[in-house]
Amino acid sequence: MNSAGVNNQSPAPLPLRWRRLWLLVISLGLLFCMWQAAQLAREQALSNLQDDAENELRLSAANLNGYLLRYDYLPQMLATREGVQRFLASPDSQDPMPLNMLLDRFRFTAGVSDVYLLNRDGDTIAASNWHRPNTFIGQNYTFRSYYTDAIAGGQGRFFGLGIKSLERGYYFSSPVWLDDTSPDAQPDGVLVVKVLLDDVEESWAEQDAELFVTDSDDIIFMASHPELRMNALYPLTDEQRQSVRATRRYAMEPLTPSGIEVNAPYRQGGQLVSFSQGPLSSGDYLSLTRHIPEFGWQMHILKPLTPVISAQWIAALMAGGLYGVVTLGAGIGWQRLRLRREREAFAERERNTLARVRDELEVSVERRTRDLVASNQRLSDEIEERRRAEANLRQTQDELIQAAKLAVLGQLAAGINHELNQPLAAIRAYAENARRFMALARHAKADANLEQIVELTERMADISAQLRQFSRKSSERQEAISVQACIDYALRLFQSRLREGNISIIQDWPHETLWVQGDLVRLEQVLVNLIGNALQAMIGIPAPQLTLGAHTHQQQVIISVTDNGPGIPEEHLGHIFEPFFTTKAPGSGLGLGLSISSRIMDDLGGKLQATNQPEGGARFTITLPHSPLTHTQENTSYA
Repeated sequence: MNSAGVNNQSPAPLPLRWRRLWLLVISLGLLFCMWQAAQLAREQALSNLQDDAENELRLSAANLNGYLLRYDYLPQMLATREGVQRFLASPDSQDPMPLNMLLDRFRFTAGVSDVYLLNRDGDTIAASNWHRPNTFIGQNYTFRSYYTDAIAGGQGRFFGLGIKSLERGYYFSSPVWLDDTSPDAQPDGVLVVKVLLDDVEESWAEQDAELFVTDSDDIIFMASHPELRMNALYPLTDEQRQSVRATRRYAMEPLTPSGIEVNAPYRQGGQLVSFSQGPLSSGDYLSLTRHIPEFGWQMHILKPLTPVISAQWIAALMAGGLYGVVTLGAGIGWQRLRLRREREAFAERERNTLARVRDELEVSVERRTRDLVASNQRLSDEIEERRRAEANLRQTQDELIQAAKLAVLGQLAAGINHELNQPLAAIRAYAENARRFMALARHAKADANLEQIVELTERMADISAQLRQFSRKSSERQEAISVQACIDYALRLFQSRLREGNISIIQDWPHETLWVQGDLVRLEQVLVNLIGNALQAMIGIPAPQLTLGAHTHQQQVIISVTDNGPGIPEEHLGHIFEPFFTTKAPGSGLGLGLSISSRIMDDLGGKLQATNQPEGGARFTITLPHSPLTHTQENTSYA
């Protein structure tokens, strides 16, 4: 009984100093466990945050690079335009408005901010914003590097604030050569294209990060946060500030320091930073930098450390909870041995939970990486698809010109049918008469009828030849063309409509033949389209009159087609050369004739314009380069 009584007795309580020591050890163990868990969670969260930041930074840099480089070709293409070179050759003797409007159309089509032309002295002589109060015309830009690079014969690039608009933009420039054959030839002007950067920054605002771009002087000129723009990443010395001001790149902006402070470096070029002032001074960030070699820029991304701090607290609390559970289990096991299995099972469940969470996190990271790779592949496929679409568009435009020509033939079919039916009826009558005369042995009469039949078949052959010539495809070969002969040919296609409509023709051109340089078939197509439109406009007009004229002016030949119809409404004058714009009744046309004609004139180095006559009616003018008369051209007949 005594032995049993001894075994049932509770163990003697520990001395007070031992209990205090155990309490101190348990407390220190809890703090160490929570600290260690927080450090591990911090490293894992920072690693994941850096992976996300690198992916976002790479995609954003590629987007910025692609957005700007798609405009790189534009100044070179515009610098070779004949209209630009012709105006630059003698700007004082020409009206700049056609070139201003041409540059404005290119600005609208390409989606850029401004397009302007500088002469050799750096003065702006034509610009797409000629009609705005802050127009570039008359401004001198010799201090800009895009001018000095281009006037030296290279391609220029520049970024900064506009002198007049104070808008941030990127500038592409290209030299304009009037004579590039001489070994010592120099550019005669510079064509500049300005691209705004606001659209790219708007896309950055949707990301859960701060993005900004710095130049070689560490000036922030692009940022997702507006208050960061035009700040210096680090404080500038007086010498640096004077050097930046000398370029006038950022006008008179104060370029105040951003207040960034590097708290600690991180692996693979990362940094943990904070801001002592400004809009981002309320948090800490992981900073990564990516070089954009095409432009000499640095792109930065700032990812808030809020997820890292949250992960630290969660891990510390979870570790503290686990430590408390283990400690509590140990204490209960010290008191009650029967609870040991439950404690081990609970610990195993916790380990399984942590393992499952870790596995899910790894799967999530792998899935996100796979999605990013798929997104990159889709982006590459879309770029290739767009290239193929552009090639198909060019082919479709060429086929559309031939289709429009065949559509005009369809409109002429009724008149041609009438032209052929009359000779056929006459041939039949002459043939029947010839048979009767031969039966009566009146051979002279029969021979006369057969002669009439021969003349009628020749007339039908001429009509057929005209149709074959008009329907043939263009060779796209530049050659000398007789303007008078080309107009006469176009008129022959409308002979029946001219006779039936009792339309009088007035021909106003000099006695000598006028020659132009161009594509014969395409010029015929434009003239047939303009004459057909004029005849349709004069339907129902008493005493219709079609006036066809041609004359030379400053090494150019101006061809005009004028009718005395109702004219073109003023609100339609600015739209008649747009594709699918038509005022005809449904089914009478697709609205492509004038659009295609205008495009043909641009390809031939000329232009097509429309105006209304003061006395009534519309007037269309074709302007083409004059081709000097040669002995070969004098002896060449129009086929």
